[in-house]
Amino acid sequence: MPTPAVTFGCSANHVEPHHIAEFAQRAEALGFDRLVAGEHVQDGNPPIPRILSLPLLAAAAATTRRIRVMSGIVIAPLYHPVMLAKLVATVDRIANGRFDFGIGISGQRATRIEYDILNVPVETRGRRVNEMLPLLRRLWTEEHVTHQGEFFRFEDATLLPQPVQKPCPPIWIAGRSDAAMKRAATLGDGWYPYLFTVRRLKESNEAVRSHARAAGRDLSNFHFGVAQPASISDDRNEALAVAVRNLGKYATAQRSAEDVARALCLTGTVQDCIQGIQDRIDAGVRHVLLSFLARDEQDTYRQMESVAKQVIPHFR
Repeated sequence: MPTPAVTFGCSANHVEPHHIAEFAQRAEALGFDRLVAGEHVQDGNPPIPRILSLPLLAAAAATTRRIRVMSGIVIAPLYHPVMLAKLVATVDRIANGRFDFGIGISGQRATRIEYDILNVPVETRGRRVNEMLPLLRRLWTEEHVTHQGEFFRFEDATLLPQPVQKPCPPIWIAGRSDAAMKRAATLGDGWYPYLFTVRRLKESNEAVRSHARAAGRDLSNFHFGVAQPASISDDRNEALAVAVRNLGKYATAQRSAEDVARALCLTGTVQDCIQGIQDRIDAGVRHVLLSFLARDEQDTYRQMESVAKQVIPHFR
């Protein structure tokens, strides 16, 4: 049975922002299909330094011609939908229709602080996104939009120019909960989980399909992806050690940092990576978006080249 068409992306989250042009051009030259960037307004307290994804992706798009740029993720409830629609349309214009809009509500670690400092009640984040998603599509395709909802109210909004992509950039929903899966199945164009085991990936893809069937929705053009951390080296022990250093914060009393790294990360040699990707394809994934866990930027580039030369051709 032939392998289904699979695309590959790489994350820019560990790259210095002033190096984004070089990173994007390298990713494009190496044959990656997407460049992904996430964000936080304030990641914890004391915070981990983070930047916003949409300005970074605009810079990446302006220096490339083929590779798609993707937010992985924009924390949508922190924005007003009119401003978010305008920002997304701007990035899609700069990218000339190469933008994938990944969103989520941010539920990990101590990220409640960014809701608090922006005066957005964290317990409303899911309902805000559910109200926002149909509204964004209207703002990208209609003129003179008026809306009176639970969270957002405005009159006569016309946002020009509209996005290049018609009717709008595809919306990929990230998350870990069943509510997020239902949101993806009923309101999104893609499902984009993070830190899932292969078994949980398969279960989540099946849940998305089940929610879509219940809603009478056709998922023929739906995107099943995964945000996948990876640590690749000729030395399996070194690759695992790097993964443990990066993912150890997810360890629990029941699960060691090494167990977490082995379960959630692609770790090991190129051949190990190929097998891990095949396992995810078998679980229903069609878009593998790699976040390279690395010692420094040069190690990131080394891993990117290994994947481009030895992994991607295996699936083409």
